[in-house]
Amino acid sequence: MNSVLITDAVVLTVDAQNTVHDGGWVAIREGRIVGVGRRETCPAPAGFDEVIALPGHLVMPGLVNAHTHSAMVLFRGRSEGQSLLTMEGWYNSIREPELSLVAEDIAPAVSLSCAEMLLSGTTTFCDQYFFAAEIAQAAAASGIRAVVAYGIVQLGDAERGDAELANAAAFIEQQRSADGRIIPWFGPHAPYVDNSEDLLQAEVAMAVKYGVGMHLHMAAGPEDNTETMARYGLTATQALSRDGFFAGRVHAAHCLDLSDDDIAIFAAAPAASVAYCATAGLRSGRAGACPAVKLKAAGVTVALGTDNVAANNAYDMIAEMRVAGLVASHREGVAQPISSAELVRMATIEGARALGLDQEIGSLETGKAADIIAVDMRGPGYSETPDYETVLVYSGSGRDVAHVWVAGERLVADRQLLKRDYGDIRSTYSATYRTFWDRVEHNKKVA
Repeated sequence: MNSVLITDAVVLTVDAQNTVHDGGWVAIREGRIVGVGRRETCPAPAGFDEVIALPGHLVMPGLVNAHTHSAMVLFRGRSEGQSLLTMEGWYNSIREPELSLVAEDIAPAVSLSCAEMLLSGTTTFCDQYFFAAEIAQAAAASGIRAVVAYGIVQLGDAERGDAELANAAAFIEQQRSADGRIIPWFGPHAPYVDNSEDLLQAEVAMAVKYGVGMHLHMAAGPEDNTETMARYGLTATQALSRDGFFAGRVHAAHCLDLSDDDIAIFAAAPAASVAYCATAGLRSGRAGACPAVKLKAAGVTVALGTDNVAANNAYDMIAEMRVAGLVASHREGVAQPISSAELVRMATIEGARALGLDQEIGSLETGKAADIIAVDMRGPGYSETPDYETVLVYSGSGRDVAHVWVAGERLVADRQLLKRDYGDIRSTYSATYRTFWDRVEHNKKVA
């Protein structure tokens, strides 16, 4: 692997001090960062295989999309007028067509999603869906880093739940011996809504056995708490806590309806985090919004995610930072209760921390993997500023990302994918899209 010296950029390190080097440099060897610093400390270019001068660019850690379902790009634009954070809206818009999915649909869809994520600056994503093996394979081929949680939906079918649990265990065993950029987890879809209590307890036991995290939807609306309140007088979060669910790593998406007691459970857990998906929450029509400010004040790790692109329609994590900040301001009735610098941290180092990867990625520091992006700040919307984070969050776009490295491998150069032509990815996906939706229509007619 080539050694690379990036020079003449504004380097946003996202280290503990949020250090910024104007005119700074980053050095990469064997896929890892071996130095970061100010212009006057830059090493001699002769010691590197490649020197890339990036004046007018913001060089920063790759973005972490902490919650999505990458194969669901197939459903983009298919849920207008439906709330995907309700059982009815999800079932009608997504679940019924999903029954027509086959394994061959997955790689073209995931490949397109990975391309869109890389081209907009995401270098790591956390996925939860069916066909986890196919997702992992397609993600690995793209070069992106991913946590892939094997999605389990039971919907009252005990035999299905048992079979899926066994399949999830097999996936974890297989994937743990594969490329280290892809990390396997468990993914119970939603507690008590479509996974039974018995299955949830079995999932917890298996996650502990394998030492992996669990990624699920939680407190996405009142439905999550209805059954547990009727049965136990507890919220779903409290019922899960009672059953030992928070003993290991738990990464919960949405969390719109957390009570103060629920937040305390997250705060007391050894490794519980929340994926704040602001755009998806707004489009759902739910009255509530994730209490991100309260969660952070309680010491809970809060990351950012796009959710699927039926709920969001985009993978742009720079736009997601902006929406997350605006929603927090509106919810709290306070101007910028989450600063721009903190929003950047939520999209980088806090996302890495939520996934247990903060010692490996999420900031530009010596020894970490070289997951790096360069944002071109020379175009409209950018100008001289004392606050690069604010300009990035409130003026920027994922379309401004010009260069991307993952583990030191350059995957995007001058806004072009390097491992596979985007046109090829798109044409393959387009054929799959037509085949899939033709199958859905056919299956409706013969049902």
